[in-house]
Amino acid sequence: MSDAQYETGRGALSLETLLAQGGSRHDYPEGAVAPPVQPATTYLRRAQDYELTGSFSYTRDHNPTSAPVESFIAELEGGSAGLVFASGLAAAASVILALKPGDHIVAPRVMYWGLRDWLQHFSADWGLALDLVDTTDLSRIETALRPGETKLLWLETPSNPLWNIADIAAASALAKAVGARVVVDNTVPTPVLTQPLSLGADLVMHSATKFLNGHSDVLAGALVTAREDPFWERIHYNRSKVGAVLGPFEAWLLQRGLRTLSLRVERSSRNAFAVARFLEAHPAAAEVLYPGLEAHSGHEIAKRQMQGGVGGMLSLRVKGGGEAALGVAKRLKVFLRATSLGGVESLVEHRATIEGPDGPVPPDLLRFSVGIEAAADLIADLEQALDGIA
Repeated sequence: MSDAQYETGRGALSLETLLAQGGSRHDYPEGAVAPPVQPATTYLRRAQDYELTGSFSYTRDHNPTSAPVESFIAELEGGSAGLVFASGLAAAASVILALKPGDHIVAPRVMYWGLRDWLQHFSADWGLALDLVDTTDLSRIETALRPGETKLLWLETPSNPLWNIADIAAASALAKAVGARVVVDNTVPTPVLTQPLSLGADLVMHSATKFLNGHSDVLAGALVTAREDPFWERIHYNRSKVGAVLGPFEAWLLQRGLRTLSLRVERSSRNAFAVARFLEAHPAAAEVLYPGLEAHSGHEIAKRQMQGGVGGMLSLRVKGGGEAALGVAKRLKVFLRATSLGGVESLVEHRATIEGPDGPVPPDLLRFSVGIEAAADLIADLEQALDGIA
């Protein structure tokens, strides 16, 4: 796990301590240890001058339940400020909406398919230029970047669902040289394993639905910025005006989930490594995609920019093709067949079925989100599901 120290009002604290105590702020009403939920959508103004009685006016702009979790996530990422959103896609879209027609974006060819699909359609409609490239190859990033035109380099590492690794520091240096901002989707590593702002990124995005919340019961997104500049102000404006704010109860649940983040990430990373090792040696495995394995092309970069593990996500390419992969998914009993990732329970998904024929995912691929169950149970489940395939 990361041993990074955080300067707070109580001195230097480790990430684990900061998470367990819910952040460095403990000024809740009545001396409460946990933050309250404030469901109000609007706030009073004084009779004499019509000024607000407090610092909040309307929940769509800002609310007192979201404020602590925004500060908390920003603190974890080492950023200047944070915002929470109604979903990860809402967070990502608010960044893209802060661009102007004619701006150029470079993004991964392999990335979360929902964002890639929306980005391709929206860019065409909005007049944005978009290049999807292999962001594991720095020469391809450099070739795609356009001095004076490229305004955004989007990175996702490890990238869903092939778990490719991009070099955040090197890619950020290339982007800065042409005046482009860098956004890193840090959903899978979380700040427990990777802190992109310290590696040169300008913004960090999370689908907080996943590991940050960790219990498959909240839809949420988050952004953290290295600095509060006009671009950040446009993002904040976009969140308010398109109504992409996170509800108070969801914000409260998200902050509660964050308090066990380091424990969950540590356990799922350890379990995923054990599962990957088992699959690597299994005759039914055509390929195991997990950056923690030495055979993975991004292993060395992952070791350098990820501290304490490489996360709980991996994919398996099954010998025998798509039908064999679907057969494995059918026979699994402990792994649940469901979309999403990052929860305490282990999931399996046949990505080609979800993404459709136009996606870059091969039909023989199964994506696993490894949870916090006993590793021996997960391995035994895979063993019986893979029986007979060679």
